[in-house]
Amino acid sequence: MTFFTQVRRQGVVLLTLAAIVFLCGCTRSNVPDTAQPQAPAILPVLSASPAWQLTALDGKTVGAEQLKGKVVVVDFWATWCGPCVHEIPGYIALQKKYGDRGLVIVGLSVDQNGKTVVSKFISDRGINYTIALATEEVIAAFGGVEAIPTTFLIDREGYIRHKKTGAMESEEYEKLILTLL
Repeated sequence: MTFFTQVRRQGVVLLTLAAIVFLCGCTRSNVPDTAQPQAPAILPVLSASPAWQLTALDGKTVGAEQLKGKVVVVDFWATWCGPCVHEIPGYIALQKKYGDRGLVIVGLSVDQNGKTVVSKFISDRGINYTIALATEEVIAAFGGVEAIPTTFLIDREGYIRHKKTGAMESEEYEKLILTLL
């Protein structure tokens, strides 16, 4: 056997062993993970929250100034948006669970059919958080909304810490909120 044949065989053996170790290390165990899910690390600052203000459907003023010192979820949504509607029960539960710890959820509806349609929707769903009709100025202040739902998570100092486009399961979003509460 020549020197090169020996080296080639040893190389094949080493590559085979490396592949086995790599594949075994990357497979999931069939043993259930009983550890509690870990909350994400502190969320980075994405930008300062814009100055904005609207009149909520209940007649009260809502905006950056009124929400200082709170952890705020600003959710751009619509009554006709399936993913938006899917998230609402989670927001209701989160508002109920963490409202006393300073969480405020604000839904900014982009519905074109106006206050009557949105008010009926709120009543039918038992929504317990603030709802207002989004204006073009507020949408622009947040950098535009290209799809809904688009949701911003704002810390107590007024910095946007997370932006999501599309729906997220409530349990996962709760973990993000908890990093700021």
